[in-house]
Amino acid sequence: MIPRRSLLFAPANRPEVHAKALAAAPDVLCLDLEDAVPPVAKAEARAVAQAFLLAGDGTGPERVVRINALRGVEGLRDMAAILTDAPRHGVVFLPKVMDAGEVRLAADLVASAGPGLRLAVLIETAEGLENVAAILTASDRIAFAMFGGVDLAADLGVAVAHEPLLYARSRLIHAAARAGVDVLDVPCLAFRDEAAIGAEARAARALGFTGKAALHPAGLAPIHAAFSPSADEFARAERIVAAYRSSSNGLATVDGKLVEKPVVRAMERILALRDRIPQSTESQS
Repeated sequence: MIPRRSLLFAPANRPEVHAKALAAAPDVLCLDLEDAVPPVAKAEARAVAQAFLLAGDGTGPERVVRINALRGVEGLRDMAAILTDAPRHGVVFLPKVMDAGEVRLAADLVASAGPGLRLAVLIETAEGLENVAAILTASDRIAFAMFGGVDLAADLGVAVAHEPLLYARSRLIHAAARAGVDVLDVPCLAFRDEAAIGAEARAARALGFTGKAALHPAGLAPIHAAFSPSADEFARAERIVAAYRSSSNGLATVDGKLVEKPVVRAMERILALRDRIPQSTESQS
């Protein structure tokens, strides 16, 4: 199980910040070839992103490259460059995904690079939200999905706020749970305000998100605190799993509450994180 509590964005055309971004230890580091890179810098940034994926050895932060939309020339160039190098590890992040056919096309393309390269999808349009269930079940190469709240709010004509986007968030979370993929919330626009980031992250976890994106390393600590189970949560999960496994009839009672298989699966997911996240973060949530 790969923890994806946090995803840190970094512009692909600014290689001087990439070492610092890696050292900040996000669960996922995403070099951006799309919105963060002006048209005149796309080709140079693409070469940097290629090298970034090739340097991955499966350790450290998960390496991701957000390409330009696959329906455009720049996106096709991005994908062709990545596939030419055939990196053994990493994720190709598809923005503005509209339908399942786009995912199937991308999956067919990355299959030529070998089994290690995976996909992620950004749901940030009304059309993508309408088709989200089909999108997230279109390929078993999908590692995670992300909620693109800013673009979606513009598409819907609403404010970038909790209430207008609650339905969209919930629909994405439902589809991700059904597909069995991680789902990350949009970055907090107040990207240096740790209190605001922490509040958004806690609200996102309560809704069912498994992580949240960040635009600056300052956002990682509050995000990790929000999405890291506490020592008490780990202990409770241990008790529940142990009680269920020792039961002879598939039922157990812990702290006066009935424990059934769906609860046990949730507790097993919590325990799977225990050995994959730094011990220092466990007690912060």
